[in-house]
Amino acid sequence: MDVKYKRCIVYTRKSSEEGLDQEFNSLDAQFEAGTAFIQSQKQEGWFLLEGRYDDGGFSGGTMERPALKRLMNDVVAGFVDIIVVYKVDRLTRSLADFAKLVEIFDQYNVSFISVTQQFNTTSSMGRLTLNVLLSFAQYEREVTAERIRDKVAASKKKGMWMGGTPPLGYFAKNNKLTIIEDEANLVRLIFAEFIAIGSMTQLCKQLAESGHRTKMFISQKGNRRGGRPFVKTDIYKILHNRIYIGEIKHKDKWYPGLHEPIIDQDLWNKVHATLKQPPTDRTQKQKYQTAATLKGLLFGPDGKSMTPTHTKQNGKTYRYYLTNTAAKKGHAECSIKMVPANEVEPIVFGEIKAIFSHPTVITQTAQAVLTQDKSITEDHVREQLLAFNTVWSHLFPEEKARMVQLLVHQVHINTDGISITFKTHGLTGLVADMKHEAQQLKRIAR
Repeated sequence: MDVKYKRCIVYTRKSSEEGLDQEFNSLDAQFEAGTAFIQSQKQEGWFLLEGRYDDGGFSGGTMERPALKRLMNDVVAGFVDIIVVYKVDRLTRSLADFAKLVEIFDQYNVSFISVTQQFNTTSSMGRLTLNVLLSFAQYEREVTAERIRDKVAASKKKGMWMGGTPPLGYFAKNNKLTIIEDEANLVRLIFAEFIAIGSMTQLCKQLAESGHRTKMFISQKGNRRGGRPFVKTDIYKILHNRIYIGEIKHKDKWYPGLHEPIIDQDLWNKVHATLKQPPTDRTQKQKYQTAATLKGLLFGPDGKSMTPTHTKQNGKTYRYYLTNTAAKKGHAECSIKMVPANEVEPIVFGEIKAIFSHPTVITQTAQAVLTQDKSITEDHVREQLLAFNTVWSHLFPEEKARMVQLLVHQVHINTDGISITFKTHGLTGLVADMKHEAQQLKRIAR
């Protein structure tokens, strides 16, 4: 009677790396047991293939294991007939993952053997018993995970720091945050200056000019993160982080922390009272620098640039644009003397918002951008312009002024109405700016 030979391999796994540097470790013990079992089936034609499939330091709850991936590639390629493991949970602790593996084994006529449990997936009873065992293994894993989550929750409720990258101003030691004084001074500066300035954009500029950078840290993979100029997202996160008033977060709740706060409750309250104000109110100190949005762009019936001006009545400021003729020769010499800013600016803003969604403009902008950046598509341009349209109303006055200067060539006003001409390459520059900002946000998220 001819013996049909069976090509065998032994798969081994250990969750932690502890002890792997020993001359004879857990992986070696598993491999030796598997090899002995294969030798005991020599009369059945079993023989061990060269090479080992060892996953040291990898959890059984994930399929992202190099040796397992290599094994499955060999299974699909038809190089393996029998897979031997010391115990079932060495292959996987997930019932769902095990079901997927068994399905692949069946598809390629591969048998699965557990040395200590004497199971073979070629029989229906062996398959049933393996499923029961894996159910208990998965249950044990889930219970362990629940215990860990409960321990973390209890520790955070006691105010302990339970891992992660400490925020600017702190370093972590023995589950407690400790102040780094230089960084803490920067945090205090950010809180205080936001109250004084009222604008995250202006605060970012001020921090950049002073040479301040975000917190530098090394990731678990050894990559250097942070150490770049602040953007508005960074400021927003800092101003909303209650760790700075001595609290620790668990899920959606905050608890008193064991660490020392960097700022007091009074400063926190002032900052958040400022944040609740409309952007136009909290940028009062920059108002007159940026309020004349159409300065240099608005032209009167005399064909000359109109001058921004303002008057005050009952403590309230009213802004206007005055024609050159009216300013030099008197109001009687000009058909249009001065125009209220709150009438002409919304008209220009409305026209700008309208062009963001105009199909022809989008297509032309995409074509122009493609000549400079092949990575941007028409769909990307459409997405960016439509998205910008939705956030227009939330921009600070200085940001709106910058957009107007970028997009508008001239605004002419006469007795018949208003005509607006746009810069040919204005939208192209806008899309490039938005792409740059998106790249900044991606770097932050890493």
